[in-house]
Amino acid sequence: MKKIIKGFSIITIVSLLNSCAGTKSSVYDAELKKVKADAGTQLGAQVDEFNSYKNRPASDGPYNSSNNKAFLLENAPLFSSSDSMINKVYNYRWWMISKHLKEYYDPQDKKNYWVVTEFFGVKPWASLSGAITCPAGQQFYDVRWLRDDKYLKSYADYFMRGSASRLNQRENGNFLTYLSRPESHHFSSWMVNGVEAFLKVHPDQQWLHEMLPAMEKHQQVWDSLFTVKNPAAKTQGMYKILDLYDGMEFSLSAVLGLIESKGAYSLYTKDSWRKNYLGWETTDNAAKSQQAKDFPKAFRKGYPDFYLVRPSINSYAFGNLQSLANLYKLDNPNKAQAYQTKATAIQQKTLKLLWNKQDNFFNTYSAGDNEYGIQDYEARVRESVGYTPWYFDMIPAGEYKNYSKSWEMLSSRKGFYHTSGMTTAEQQHPYYNEQAYAWNGRGWPFENSIVYKGYANYLRDYKKTSSAAEKELLYDYIDKLAKMHGEQPNIGEWYIPSNGKNFGGESDYFHSTFPDIIIEDLLGFKSMHNNQFSIKPLLPQNKWDHFYLGNIRYHGHDIDIIWKKDWMPDEPGDQSKLCVWVDQKLAGSTENLSDGLEISL
Repeated sequence: MKKIIKGFSIITIVSLLNSCAGTKSSVYDAELKKVKADAGTQLGAQVDEFNSYKNRPASDGPYNSSNNKAFLLENAPLFSSSDSMINKVYNYRWWMISKHLKEYYDPQDKKNYWVVTEFFGVKPWASLSGAITCPAGQQFYDVRWLRDDKYLKSYADYFMRGSASRLNQRENGNFLTYLSRPESHHFSSWMVNGVEAFLKVHPDQQWLHEMLPAMEKHQQVWDSLFTVKNPAAKTQGMYKILDLYDGMEFSLSAVLGLIESKGAYSLYTKDSWRKNYLGWETTDNAAKSQQAKDFPKAFRKGYPDFYLVRPSINSYAFGNLQSLANLYKLDNPNKAQAYQTKATAIQQKTLKLLWNKQDNFFNTYSAGDNEYGIQDYEARVRESVGYTPWYFDMIPAGEYKNYSKSWEMLSSRKGFYHTSGMTTAEQQHPYYNEQAYAWNGRGWPFENSIVYKGYANYLRDYKKTSSAAEKELLYDYIDKLAKMHGEQPNIGEWYIPSNGKNFGGESDYFHSTFPDIIIEDLLGFKSMHNNQFSIKPLLPQNKWDHFYLGNIRYHGHDIDIIWKKDWMPDEPGDQSKLCVWVDQKLAGSTENLSDGLEISL
């Protein structure tokens, strides 16, 4: 039904027979005031705790122990629930994010930028600012929820219009590839899609108009440098990438292709690949091989120049192209169709070639224009990157059942389900290995962020309804990810899925999402370009007693959301209700958490 409440048009999925509005509205308003204050107090106290932790990296930017509490209380969406561990990890991740907001004076542009760093300091493989493109998509999805929109506007400007879009990545001259490319394309990313996700929360038509030409050029670099050019190849026109520059160092799909290769890559066999392509300590062995001497351009410091047509890079490209189509619909509809055509073309090629009906999974091919190594070879191994198309809703709505069997592996011990979290390769494969610094099984939060959103999209956007077991699986994975942060929360690069207790590698490392996992994936706050949003949680019905999500700045309005299993504990039975406020005014409610709400501003 549709109802007007003090100037707001409210479209609810279920009946509002027992609406928050009416005689009990003061009860709900009072609860909002209390819960919001408590959530702010909790955030402040926990930021004080995080600031006291020893041996943590110093801030990369201006927000540190002297001012980060005030900054976060002003800018971060507040969250609380009956799960104290997830509450703490959520607040910790905002504290971590604040340390990665960096002010950078660019001597090339003679301009100040805000950038978002991944590692602390300036790594040799970073841009001159210290920012790295590999996690940029993840960073856009988390940072978009800050109330102040200046950080991501400046970050996008730096990579798409600033010096990072022109300067060659300085690693090119001495490291792992011969391909000259700008800093903005050193690693794969879905940055254009990230900009669209940001604009759904903080729309700005003038800024969009100014940025669109730069976003077009950004995608054109991907098209010119990272697509298969061989017109006779099965993979012609699809996007290709090295394992390393897809942020994944070493993968089993690359292993299988290298084993099938001859000539330059004949050193990789079923018996020898582990000593040549399983972690950074093995590339020295390859560099010393006779093949590396005979084919010097087939390797860079022992790393093979072996490109792959992966579900990941092709999904990122689809996401960017679809976003260009969507954004041009808002700015210049005459240009939108061209990008829609390109998006549809890569969508259809991915569905036709990379989907294996026998495996019920999106697999990886070797690039059909590889100078060295086998071309157009399909690697028959299920890797977590095969879920990436779901992250971008790349599956046609009417066809999703043809691809849905892939999700059975997410809950299978033969597949990706393990004791401490998700694996990155199917456990039943004979080459599965979670101990090496590789994507052959070891868990990586970067990939958790992609797969969990893909699964949430599958349940919410495609199936529309989900079973208790499906919701429980999503929650189980999020719960395990939260527990991996430990008692003194920390986020690192990787974890051991079989028995891991904490993350390894870097500390306070911004390579993945968590606030967005809670806000959009679990609680179902879906942002839109028009003046609407929806809230449809995938939270199991009896998992929490309550949650609050608020202080969200959305389309220039303040949004607060509360769900309580029992609003009136003194009255018999449970009075379950999900309530939404817009600018401190009750805007809608539903008694059934799973039904959700759609709110028009």
